[in-house]
Amino acid sequence: MGQVNIAEAKTHLSDLIARAEAGETILISRRGRPVVELRAIEQPRQPIDVEALRAFITTLPETPSGTVEAMRDEARY
Repeated sequence: MGQVNIAEAKTHLSDLIARAEAGETILISRRGRPVVELRAIEQPRQPIDVEALRAFITTLPETPSGTVEAMRDEARY
């Protein structure tokens, strides 16, 4: 857990947000006393709708077999 003062937080807000998104909790202090806790919000996971995924897959155009292998062999990836 890191601790920074308000002036430093203003200067490095983008970096502090990135650190919070990475899982770190950062305390922002005023005159040495913590006043704010900065941490990422946990996003709830939504279940995968398997039937909708299958329906989507059926709408995709078919690719000729060997396309990926041909690109790999020609070093075009």
